[in-house]
Amino acid sequence: MEKILDLITAEMKAAFAHCGYEEAYAKVTLSNRPDLCEYQCNGAMAAAKAYKKKPFDIASEVVAKISGSRVFAAVDAVMPGFINLKLDSDYLAEYMNDMAGEDQCGVKKSEAPMTIVVDYGGANVAKPLHVGHLRSAVIGESIKRMGRFLGHTVIGDVHLGDWGLQMGLIIEELKDRKPDLPYFDEEFKGEYPKEPPFTITELEEIYPAASTKSKTDEAFSKRAHDATLKLQNGYSPYRAIWQHILAVSVTDLKKNYGSLNVTFDLWKGESDAESYIPGLIKELEEKGLAYESQGALVVDIEEEGDSKELPPCIIRKSDGAALYSTSDLGTIIEREQDINPDWYIYITDKRQELHFVQVFRVAKKAGFAAPEKKMSHLGFGTMNGKDGKPFKTRDGGVMRLESLIGDICQAAYEKILENRTVSEEEARATSRIVGIAALKYGDLSNQASKDYVFDMDRFVSFEGNTGPYILYTIVRIKSILAKYETVEEKYQGEARILSARSGAEKDLMLQLSRYNEVMETSFAELAPHKVCQYVYELANVFNRFYHDTKIISEEDKKRQASWVRLISLTRDVLNECINVLGIEAPERM
Repeated sequence: MEKILDLITAEMKAAFAHCGYEEAYAKVTLSNRPDLCEYQCNGAMAAAKAYKKKPFDIASEVVAKISGSRVFAAVDAVMPGFINLKLDSDYLAEYMNDMAGEDQCGVKKSEAPMTIVVDYGGANVAKPLHVGHLRSAVIGESIKRMGRFLGHTVIGDVHLGDWGLQMGLIIEELKDRKPDLPYFDEEFKGEYPKEPPFTITELEEIYPAASTKSKTDEAFSKRAHDATLKLQNGYSPYRAIWQHILAVSVTDLKKNYGSLNVTFDLWKGESDAESYIPGLIKELEEKGLAYESQGALVVDIEEEGDSKELPPCIIRKSDGAALYSTSDLGTIIEREQDINPDWYIYITDKRQELHFVQVFRVAKKAGFAAPEKKMSHLGFGTMNGKDGKPFKTRDGGVMRLESLIGDICQAAYEKILENRTVSEEEARATSRIVGIAALKYGDLSNQASKDYVFDMDRFVSFEGNTGPYILYTIVRIKSILAKYETVEEKYQGEARILSARSGAEKDLMLQLSRYNEVMETSFAELAPHKVCQYVYELANVFNRFYHDTKIISEEDKKRQASWVRLISLTRDVLNECINVLGIEAPERM
């Protein structure tokens, strides 16, 4: 259905046009003074200069023309030339009924659906997920869900780190520990074992041990480099070990990402781009784009209009090794062939901004992707501790994501215990849902590009702008609706949302009416924090309405049925909002 802002703007455009002014001046915005009005139009201020009239005179003409519109209860011209707007309560109630009768509460699917690749996660095989992986996972998941909600085909790719030196380090450490394995017997001619020669626990211990050893043992370091080269050149015993590493790691990664309600459609890795790299380097050279600089192969990326100097993109290092940029270019070529997306969205630490500027420009310059292809990098800030530094464990180490999830779910459990009215089993299950909501909402409610402080006590609080507060609001609505089902005498006619009887009720309707605009804008701007802000404001206005309104004891059954339909719509909007954030609500708290 049409956005409320578009409907209001259409009324203003018609009034401006009837008065002889350009429709472009009829822009309407949400009021920044809600104590005075609900929406405002400042177009008369801009039109005054073009038409050489006083702003107030223009505003007065427009107000006179629009008076009597069924959309507005009040339209006022205010010095020096503002137009203040208040919506008609009957019109707003009609809009609510339309929302309640529409799929997705009135949010339209895109008229021009796109195929979009969201590259997020970025986990490394053989290494456990840590807190540094949280932001890419939850932001990426929300972007993917928002896009799908609006009707786009969105493909999420974890893009694993599975092809670097860590593979050689693991292989050589395994060789030292278990030299009798058939992978290390050059005379072995049979089939390699189907079962991996390590568990995930052993694998996660092998890599750091090997990494530490390589820093002091030059011979071991050289062996690891040689093993990596043999793997990348197709040496079958090492490829077999590598396949085991992938299988064990991906199984564990799926479990840990799954605990955050994060899933991927593709489990591709850097290795998948390897076969494209020789060809893309050859093409860059043949097109005269790549040239040698201090022994390395580079491509200039500077363009006219750049505000600062940008260094060339290094395609191959002086020692012949490829880099992340080469791998990412190979991945783009692969995705163009297999998917041909309309939009690429990469979600990584914001410190990689230059890297993606370079990769996108080389891809378009070389013709690997069309010049008009939409490519975006959403760079996120750091999750910090209360000391303002990157979040660490108490002993200063990097915390595993699994441990962080466990800690916040335990904190949520302790909160639930303070007023527990449910069984131990239900309290534990609920605390898992609440804890994940606290963690994800605490992250997503911050603008992605900004650093934020991880504050466990605040995140699990049932008050303020937190995940538990949002869930508690949804559970409160569910509770009211359940009580209504037990009411013996109900309205027997068709339940419809009636014109607001109080300011709190109208405020709830006004907030609900913004829903489709918020969802569209949030995705267009890749801004999950705007969904969080909206859902927090909606929860607040609902709770004010709830405290002012005695729904279950209301004697006017038609009015009671209206309120029930209104809060049912509120529940549905809240549920859809948290769903695109990757959060679910329990039945009780």
